[in-house]
Amino acid sequence: MKKSELISVSEGTGDRESLPVAPSMGPTLENVPHGPLTVQPVDARLVLIIGLCILVAIGAGLVAQLLGALISFITNLVFFGRVSLHEASPAEHTRGLWVLVIPVLGALVVGVMARYGSKAIRGHGIPEAMEQVLLNRSRIPPRVTFLKPLSSAVAIGTGGPFGAEGPIIATGGALGSLLGQVLKVTADERKVLLAAGAGAGMAATFGAPVSAVLLSIELLLFEFRPRSVIPVALATCTATAVRLAFVGGAPAFEMPDVAAPGGGALAFYIGMGALIGVASVIATRAVYRIEDAFEKLPIHWMWWPALGAIAVGVVGWFEPRTLGVGYSNIEDIISGRFVGMAALVFCLLKFTSWSIALGSGTSGGTLAPLFTIGGGLGSALGALAVWLVPGLGVDVRIAALVGMAAIFAGASRALLTSVVFAFETTRQPMGLLPLLGGCAAAYLVSSLLMRHSIMTEKLVRRGARVPMEYSADVLANTLVAVHGLRPVVTLAAEDTVAQARAWLAGGGASTRHQGFPVVDGAGRLVGVVTRRELLEGDGIEGLHVRELIRKPPAVVFDDSTLREAADHMVREDVGRLPVVKREAPWTVVGILTRSDLLAAHRRRLDEAHQSERGIGGGPPRPRAPTPA
Repeated sequence: MKKSELISVSEGTGDRESLPVAPSMGPTLENVPHGPLTVQPVDARLVLIIGLCILVAIGAGLVAQLLGALISFITNLVFFGRVSLHEASPAEHTRGLWVLVIPVLGALVVGVMARYGSKAIRGHGIPEAMEQVLLNRSRIPPRVTFLKPLSSAVAIGTGGPFGAEGPIIATGGALGSLLGQVLKVTADERKVLLAAGAGAGMAATFGAPVSAVLLSIELLLFEFRPRSVIPVALATCTATAVRLAFVGGAPAFEMPDVAAPGGGALAFYIGMGALIGVASVIATRAVYRIEDAFEKLPIHWMWWPALGAIAVGVVGWFEPRTLGVGYSNIEDIISGRFVGMAALVFCLLKFTSWSIALGSGTSGGTLAPLFTIGGGLGSALGALAVWLVPGLGVDVRIAALVGMAAIFAGASRALLTSVVFAFETTRQPMGLLPLLGGCAAAYLVSSLLMRHSIMTEKLVRRGARVPMEYSADVLANTLVAVHGLRPVVTLAAEDTVAQARAWLAGGGASTRHQGFPVVDGAGRLVGVVTRRELLEGDGIEGLHVRELIRKPPAVVFDDSTLREAADHMVREDVGRLPVVKREAPWTVVGILTRSDLLAAHRRRLDEAHQSERGIGGGPPRPRAPTPA
């Protein structure tokens, strides 16, 4: 690229094509031009953050065990009348008609805790954590760290049809956020601590560290950078180790080994995934319509969970297995012990109980209910395929596994999380290909039919803009030299203010800029003066232009990226930067403006929207640069 030419005012006052330099470049303690900061992707500070994330992960792993024990304690107490920490299922209760009342009593307690403790404990946890990341610099109120697991234990222990994983994820995130508020860290670092705690909570619940990392990336971090992924990955490993110490290394959901599917069966699983995607849309819309219906009730929201719990009790009376966490139901479905019409009816009852309870604003997770519903649908569709086309080679167990993952992929839009989670919790490698196809199909259908996910709809209603796509930063991949080497209008340092004012009064394109680099007789950059500094003030006509310079200039190097330049503009509160070379930081070789930053996106837009032939079509005609 041709080097820019400098155009000095001392050489004449005629019109010349040039670009301006912005006023009010920021203060500095140095007497030489200062360029943008170069941020290292990994540094010593990251080691400290990793250490903190590991501490958070240990805490989240212990909280997961404590929450499980607390749920078991409450379940044993209210459904069996005994004091015990051993795992128990409400499906085997001996309370008779009291099953209609117990969920309501638990919901009343949750309502009181939400009203007088913290409203943030309502919901299933992940959207609330996302909200704090997007809108509140990852600061979760400290009391949520204690109230969320306690309220969830009460809700689930008294029969709520929820999973424990959502509250544990939320609590782990709250632990990370709390540590990030106690210590002096940046908002980005606090976000990493929050995501590490949330991922650790999921890993500690299911022993699925890789999918926990993916969940953090897809739903909390909204980025993929070494500074965030490394701490979260080590945190999920730590939390999984805590789980191993308590419960061993068995998969979360045991199922018999399955064989690799044939082509016909694979096609069925993909088509079934598309149908499950429709079901995920229905489930998401149903939850929020029920929530809207509760919003219209003429009573305080504190009482809504109790009303929703009436449905939980009634459904639980007819089908006790809908009560509580129900991880054993998931295992029965994907193992082929719970199939056909029975599985279909069960998942419909579970959906009714869960959607009404969640829509009422109580505290509980969505993952386990969605897995149960999707697994039941997949099992029923698989059994139907076996009956209609036995030669297709469909395995009901794989169909249930795909259904389980696909409904979460469609509802949450966490595609990779769903695929890897189903694999990690069952350790069935032959299921990976059907999982990938089925989840991708569900993701596609959900994206076509529904703009937002079950995780983001609530945030969008509150006015948040939730990132849904991740792509490389165009500015980070483009050098300043591509856009910033332009002719520059400069002022001579030894000229008087009167001479500069006379030149400005002469008019012309080169006089309309708002700021000008000032160079000495050797062409070395001295500083920057603004149009206002030149024109305002009485009695300064006899001063030299260099005497108006109050601070050294902010510059950008020609080999810097546009992202570094844009960040430098923000720090210095300027709209244009003189371009210099690193080996000669006093010699101006160009100028970079905000318009150049916008122009850098033109190629991205062209590649996304401009159709062309790849063979014989030739390159698209370049557009003319936008004048500054």
